[in-house]
Amino acid sequence: MKHAGKMRFSKLIIVCAILVLVFGLATVAYAADVGGIQRSIQLWIYGDQTDVILEIESGHYSLTYEDADGNVRHRSGGGVAVGPDGRVRPLTEDEILEELNSPEAVYEEDGTVWVYYFDQKIEITDKFDDQGVCYVQLKNGEEVLYMTIKDQSGYSISTRSYPNPGSFN
Repeated sequence: MKHAGKMRFSKLIIVCAILVLVFGLATVAYAADVGGIQRSIQLWIYGDQTDVILEIESGHYSLTYEDADGNVRHRSGGGVAVGPDGRVRPLTEDEILEELNSPEAVYEEDGTVWVYYFDQKIEITDKFDDQGVCYVQLKNGEEVLYMTIKDQSGYSISTRSYPNPGSFN
């Protein structure tokens, strides 16, 4: 009699474990299917370290954060990479994070032009030469970046030297 009771109890435990496993896997599959990778992280946005909700899915990202005035802001982007064989693939999470941590030239509504890189805020409004080009050297620890900005026409970054303004846009 004792043996039969133990067997029923053991079978009950096994059935419960199987049900938990099935429902657990179904939940994981549902979460993986509904959204991509979502997490709370800190990023440098316009020179300020900011708490953001980052969601990455199929090479695209969306950010949600609160600006200095308490307004909720959204940014999104992403892209693809082309391999040596010509195949196109979505950007990886690491590639997206690298892009989000890259320097950025921003044209403000008041007419000023700023470069933002991690905690650096550099106004370059009056630094453009006669051809409308500005050169900025950026440092983050040991890393040195060379940035060439063409007024209202984009920018390019290199780790070796200032990019030639004729090589982009």
